[in-house]
Amino acid sequence: MNESEDCSITVVSFNTREMTVACVASVYVDAHNLSANAILVDNASSDGSAEAIAEQFPEIRLIASESNLGFAAANNLAAREATGRYILLLNPDTVVLNQAIDRLVAFADANPDFGIYGGRTVFEDGSLNPTSVWRKPTVWNMFCRATGLSAMAKNSPLFSDDMYGGWERDSVREVDMVSGCFLLIRRALWEELEGFDTSYFMYGEDWDLCLRARALGARCLFCPDAEIIHYGGASEPVRSDKLVRLFQTKVKLYRTHWGFFSRWALILLLWLWIARCVVMDSLLGIAGRAARRKSAAAWRDVGRRYREWMSTDAIE
Repeated sequence: MNESEDCSITVVSFNTREMTVACVASVYVDAHNLSANAILVDNASSDGSAEAIAEQFPEIRLIASESNLGFAAANNLAAREATGRYILLLNPDTVVLNQAIDRLVAFADANPDFGIYGGRTVFEDGSLNPTSVWRKPTVWNMFCRATGLSAMAKNSPLFSDDMYGGWERDSVREVDMVSGCFLLIRRALWEELEGFDTSYFMYGEDWDLCLRARALGARCLFCPDAEIIHYGGASEPVRSDKLVRLFQTKVKLYRTHWGFFSRWALILLLWLWIARCVVMDSLLGIAGRAARRKSAAAWRDVGRRYREWMSTDAIE
C-alpha cells in the first residue's frame, strides 16, 4: 500500500456508458488536492462502456470483466487494486461537485473516531436525493413505512421510516448506514471486513457492510459539505422484478442482523406494505390514474412471488 496516497476511487459500470464517462470526467476535474488513483470495473457491458473509458481516460486502471460480477464482487475486485488510506465507492450514475471527494477525505481525517463516511446527494435539478444515508430498520420505522404514515408526515422525525424524514442532510450527523453510491471507508476497516459480502449480488451489500462495521465498533458519519449528483431512482417506475430482488435482500438482511422476533415482525410488515400499496394503487387506478394501475399490478405480482423472496435461501 502506498501510504502517501490519500484515496482510491472505485467505480463499477454496467451498460451506463455516457453516465460512466461523465462520472469519471467529473472525478478527474474535481479532485484537486488529493493524491488519488481510480479503478473502474466494467461488468461485461454491451454498450461499449469499457472501450469508451479506455479511449478517453487511458490513465485509469480499467478492468473489463468477461461476465457480470455484480456490484459487490466487482467492488471487491477493484479494491484489491487500490492503494492509499481510504477507499471511495462511487456509482457510475453520479457527478462529483465542488471538490466533494477532497472535502469528504478532509472530513474523515478530521473525524478519525469513525470508519465510514457519506456525503449529500442531489438530483440533477439540485433537489435533495435522500438516499445517500439510511436508518437501520426497526419495527416502528418500518410500521410507519408499511402503513403510509411516513408518506403522510414526510417531515416528521417521529413518523419517519428508514430514510431519516425531516432532516435535509444539512448538518453533520452520525448515521446507521451509508449508501454505496458515495461511501468512503478507511482501507484498514475494509480489509478487516474483507470487503462486501458477495452473496449480495445487487442491493443490500452496503447496508450489510455498515452493519458489520458497527458490530466491530466502527461508526458512520455524514458530511453535508461533500455533495454529488446521483441520478439513480429519480423517476424509476415500480417494477415487480426489482421489488422482488429488493425484498429478497431485506429478508436476507433481517435474517443476518436481527434477532428472531424482530426479524419476523419486520417480515410481517413487508406483507403489510405490499397490501397497502395494492389497495391504494388500485383505488387510484380506478380513479383514472393509469400509472397507479400498473403499480398495483406490480405489487400484486410481488405478493404472488413470495416464495422467491421468502425462500429458504433467504431466510432460516
